[in-house]
Amino acid sequence: MRKSTFSREYKTLCRLLREVRQEANVSQVELAARLKETQSDISKFERGERRLDLVQLGWWCKALGCQLSDFVKNYEQQVGSRR
Repeated sequence: MRKSTFSREYKTLCRLLREVRQEANVSQVELAARLKETQSDISKFERGERRLDLVQLGWWCKALGCQLSDFVKNYEQQVGSRR
C-alpha cells in the first residue's frame, strides 16, 4: 500500500481543508488559536506535511463552523468525480 499523503485523494483533502478555512474567512493564525496549535502546524496540515486523524478533522470543522459530515460528503464528491 502506498503512502496516502502522496495520493491524489490526500491532496484533495488538503485543498479542502484550506478552502473551508478560507470560506469561513478565518486566517491560519486565527484557526491556530482556536485549535491551540501554531500557525506553522495549520500550514503543515494544509500542505500535507502533517497528517490529521478523524478526531482532529472534527475539531478543525467545529472551529470553522462546518459539520464534519458535510466536509466528508464534499470530499467524497470531489474524489468520486475524479475516478
